[in-house]
Amino acid sequence: MTIQLIKKAEETHSLNKDELVLLLQDGSINEELFSAADRVRKKYIGDEVHLRGIIEFSNICKRDCLYCGLRGSNKKVERYRLLPDEIIDLAKKAVGYGYKTVVMQSGEDEYYTVERLQYIISSLKELGIAVTLSLGEKSYEEYKAYKEAGVDRYLLRIETTDKALYEALDPGMSHEERKRCLRDLKTLGYEVGTGNLVGLPNQTLESLADDILFFKEMDADMIGLGPFIPNEDTPLKETSGDNFTMALKVMALVRLLMPDVNIPATTAMETLNKNGRMIALQSGANIVMPNITEGDYRKMYALYPGKICVNDTPGHCFNCITGKIKSIGRTVSDSKGSRVKKARF
Repeated sequence: MTIQLIKKAEETHSLNKDELVLLLQDGSINEELFSAADRVRKKYIGDEVHLRGIIEFSNICKRDCLYCGLRGSNKKVERYRLLPDEIIDLAKKAVGYGYKTVVMQSGEDEYYTVERLQYIISSLKELGIAVTLSLGEKSYEEYKAYKEAGVDRYLLRIETTDKALYEALDPGMSHEERKRCLRDLKTLGYEVGTGNLVGLPNQTLESLADDILFFKEMDADMIGLGPFIPNEDTPLKETSGDNFTMALKVMALVRLLMPDVNIPATTAMETLNKNGRMIALQSGANIVMPNITEGDYRKMYALYPGKICVNDTPGHCFNCITGKIKSIGRTVSDSKGSRVKKARF
């Protein structure tokens, strides 16, 4: 029966919650599932892989999420923030390597006011690149100001659609507020990225199925999901971290239900499997997001342990990932990689 469900998903791009749960719990059909997702990726997206360079410009965060190494209560992290001109300089170098998109990512650090961010954004847009922000929850007015300054995309993972689980793992935060932010971003015309963590404690297969259906219902443009990796400096340090295969299955199901969406092969996948990003690219993904931050900052942005490439230079990362992509018969795109809506489902 589950093989027939994969065929149904590939042909109709539609499954209900019960059908998703059946596929998530059946370990015997994984290869068929991944192959179907790869075929749908090829049909709707093609063989180009988009590279998006991430600048991790501050690891200071006012939040205290139980799963995150950057949580405000973690006193073992050496904190840093880059000055606006340092961020702009990194972006200029990224353009020199060949990146067409820069992703500015940080903890929720209030040093970066709207005025400071407008200066950075306008400077980056002068480089002729797409600009993505991943700065957490902001007001409608702040999102509007960033959009007017030229930002193209915004990434804000829902993490989980299970309200009780979300609010247990994110003290002082509201699930409704998270969804409000996503609605505002859509209203303002951003390309909106969201996603989830796979393998959180007390997360169920039913919850993961709800996540997938939520992504489809909101018609997100990019889905960034990855395996939960416990950090020894957080309250969840004792949690099991063997979530690679389940994360891959959730990703493949997202591709089957949302055939033209952008899906990154996340760094966390390669932390758990040395070929993780290439496996993800062959199971439905079409984006890779290398780190273009320099020096010790790469180590200090310690979301989870074992993070790959922390000792590499941005130039080495670009050449390395380009070679890997070509080794699996794919090509590196020379476009900005916006979502092109081709499917009507």
